[in-house]
Amino acid sequence: MSVSFDAALGDDIRRAAREAGVGLSSWLAGAAAAKLRAEALRDFLDAWEAEHGTLTPDELGRAEAELGLRTRSPAT
Repeated sequence: MSVSFDAALGDDIRRAAREAGVGLSSWLAGAAAAKLRAEALRDFLDAWEAEHGTLTPDELGRAEAELGLRTRSPAT
């Protein structure tokens, strides 16, 4: 497999891999896996909401808290 990037993005990727202490291929594989997981989660949530209705801000806040994610600021 061969990939190419804009020069600045390539520099940023190499820097991120170096800072993470992993090889470039390993860092890219991790990034690709994270992207695939995010897309699968989006698809799951879209299907869930189509069947059960949109998640409320309270439900999202509870999920973020349970997952240890930073909660969003209330909309103004």
